[in-house]
Amino acid sequence: MMFGMSPATFLIVHVAISLIALVSGLVVMVGLLRGERLPGWTALFLLTAVLTSVTGFGFPFDHFLPSHWTGVISLVVLAVALLALYVFRLSGSWRWLYVVAAMMALYLDAFVTVVQAFQKIAPLHALAPTESEPPFAIAQGLVLLLFFVVTIVAVRRFNQSPPRRANIERLVYASRPYP
Repeated sequence: MMFGMSPATFLIVHVAISLIALVSGLVVMVGLLRGERLPGWTALFLLTAVLTSVTGFGFPFDHFLPSHWTGVISLVVLAVALLALYVFRLSGSWRWLYVVAAMMALYLDAFVTVVQAFQKIAPLHALAPTESEPPFAIAQGLVLLLFFVVTIVAVRRFNQSPPRRANIERLVYASRPYP
């Protein structure tokens, strides 16, 4: 049993958390491209991305695998994103470091999703049964290229936009009666 769950239940929970991280990360990515922070989506993404990496270590293993290295790298990158956002409040260089770290964390989730797709989806597995064939390399290369370009654009756009007012300020101003 892993974390008090059967292996099947644990796998379902891990995959569900991973999918939530991927979808919420894509929403955060769009926000960054628009120069917006999206605090709720960002918190959901960072939390589920951390949980994805942590629960990845809950599966039985007898030696350290490449997936474990991916989890370690992801946790380090997520630590940078969390520090930049919640400790240093996106001040100075921490603003672009946050964008790069968040996009790297999302890329790692997408990278693992592609690996899992080629392992679990029969037509993809037939194209690259050992994951060393050209279709797998092309898919991973396209994902890497996409995230490289998106990260550069997001850094430029998010750094150009001034930090947004706190949501509470917008609510206060919006709730004032008209004169």
